[in-house]
Amino acid sequence: MTQTNQKKRGLARTLIGTVVVAKANKTVGVAVTRLVKHPRYGKYLRKTAKLNVHDPKGGSLVGDRVQIIQCRPISKTKSWRIYKLIERPEAVEAVEQADSQ
Repeated sequence: MTQTNQKKRGLARTLIGTVVVAKANKTVGVAVTRLVKHPRYGKYLRKTAKLNVHDPKGGSLVGDRVQIIQCRPISKTKSWRIYKLIERPEAVEAVEQADSQ
């Protein structure tokens, strides 16, 4: 295909959130928080959305900060997948090491 025939895709939407549920197989719940300015009073309000995210490796734990990326619908409620792990709290790492020993 030549350059003119190729469809150009936009950049995929990415968000950063915290894993709040990690019970299902290959699925985690990620809470994404954003600030919204109140239209009348001007105060910033914190809005949180919980998204179902595809985790193919199943390595995410509750409390992890992750970057998620939008993808094709995987199921009825999943259209996001984990892009990368940003940070894992020290308490979670300590419990994980104790379990492995």
